[in-house]
Amino acid sequence: MAKNEKKNNITKLTFEQAIKQLTDIVGKIEQGEIPLQDSLNQYERGMALIKHCKDILQKAEKRIEKVSEQKQPEDQSKGN
Repeated sequence: MAKNEKKNNITKLTFEQAIKQLTDIVGKIEQGEIPLQDSLNQYERGMALIKHCKDILQKAEKRIEKVSEQKQPEDQSKGN
């Protein structure tokens, strides 16, 4: 599978799916029962999954900030 194909597959994952895959990867690497090259491949995928999760969280944070900004004027007018 090409690198871009792997990246595209990761970007289609939900946050929960990405965390599950990341947890599985960590478990495999911690067991130390897979060959070095497989460990490196899994590590690379894990790093891509981490980046994907961070991107999802940043988008969620921006969305929350936007909603909070929209709510603020209403909340201030109720207090006056």
